[in-house]
Amino acid sequence: MANVIKLRKGLDIHLLGKPSEKKLSLPECKDFALVPDSFVGVIPKVVVKEGEHVKAGEALFVDKRYPEVKFASPVSGIVREVVRGERRKVLAVKVDADAQQEFADYGMREVAGLTGAQVVDALLESGLFGYINQLPYAVVTSPDTTPKAIFVSALRDKPLAADFEFELEGNEHDFQTGLTALSKVANTYLGIGAKQTAVALTQAKDVEVNVFDGPCPAGNVGVQVNHLNPVNKGEVVWTVDPSAVIFFGRLFNTGKVNLRRTIAIVGSEMNDPAYADVLVGTRIGNIVEGNVSTKNHVRLINGNVLTGTPCSMDDYLGSNVSEITAIKEGDDADEAFGWIMPRFKQFSVNRSYFSWLFGKKEYALDARIKGGERHMIMSGEYDKVLPMDIYGEYLIKAIISGDIDRQEALGIYEVSPEDFALAEFVDSSKLELQRIVREGLNILRKENA
Repeated sequence: MANVIKLRKGLDIHLLGKPSEKKLSLPECKDFALVPDSFVGVIPKVVVKEGEHVKAGEALFVDKRYPEVKFASPVSGIVREVVRGERRKVLAVKVDADAQQEFADYGMREVAGLTGAQVVDALLESGLFGYINQLPYAVVTSPDTTPKAIFVSALRDKPLAADFEFELEGNEHDFQTGLTALSKVANTYLGIGAKQTAVALTQAKDVEVNVFDGPCPAGNVGVQVNHLNPVNKGEVVWTVDPSAVIFFGRLFNTGKVNLRRTIAIVGSEMNDPAYADVLVGTRIGNIVEGNVSTKNHVRLINGNVLTGTPCSMDDYLGSNVSEITAIKEGDDADEAFGWIMPRFKQFSVNRSYFSWLFGKKEYALDARIKGGERHMIMSGEYDKVLPMDIYGEYLIKAIISGDIDRQEALGIYEVSPEDFALAEFVDSSKLELQRIVREGLNILRKENA
């Protein structure tokens, strides 16, 4: 029987624009790009030339520090352009897809007979190893690390998050194969939600299944690590997105790299919120064109409303993105009397508005911060939404002040920027907590290199 862990801290934000359980039929896309910034911590070195033909599954770039870590092309086609920014930083490798797709063949493998080293070698060879992250530092892991455990969270509970159970339908065999492969490397934990009933989750084999019952961010893999097997200095755990587990399973079952995943197209400014099957690196415009409302100025987000990044129609789907979100920008809002109005249609954590009287009402929030950055107030706000055994406010202060010893003592090795997404939402000081945590982790990683 699965172990049940009840969490009381957190906050569920109910937003308009949840996806209906149907899949949209999208027009054919020929414009793809793999974006190195999707793989945090990687320094890309391009290994293809413009005009060169690649097969799906062949490497477009590698990690300069670990050249054996390759990053596979989602499609076969002609490399159209290597986009570079300041100081020749690689921003994207664009590929024009073939009408008839060709796949690099890495050979089918029976995972039951593989060792952990053979699993890692197969993922390295096929360009899928880069989909494995690690704690500490919340970056793409390196092949010279030995994890004490591997964590997969199948619970997506952020606002408007895609339901993984819907994506799992038809992919159960590949998901189980991926879990079995990971279990060959280290003890593997699968975290699921109390309301998830898919047999492939509740009765998953070769892994330890744990049920997390509580509000967002119970689905954060960092929260699950904190409650099951905390990371101490000198230790490493691997974390894997559940969609990537399906990618791994397809590799072993078919011998081919197939980066197709089901994403949610959501938000109050989507005309028809639903799901769609797309490849990693698909042009955003191909996914949402004609679906985004033209009535308001819209913020398009590559990812979730709490953790995603603003994007345009000409950007490309990130490697670990499970939602494309559209909400109002809010820069054209003109409210008489501003904050002093009673506001029945606005959400407030502190019950500043009368809207809390309406229960679990869905809100159409916009992208406004509603206030300027100010001095940090030690109010205990972070602790109310951070279900981890750390002192969030003190950790943020230690990062801002650059006190590395204090950061280590306060548990920085256990956190990732997404763990502070809700704290950033409720923060009355309007600090960019996710950016602060990322910068702190980057400095710590450099110091410990």
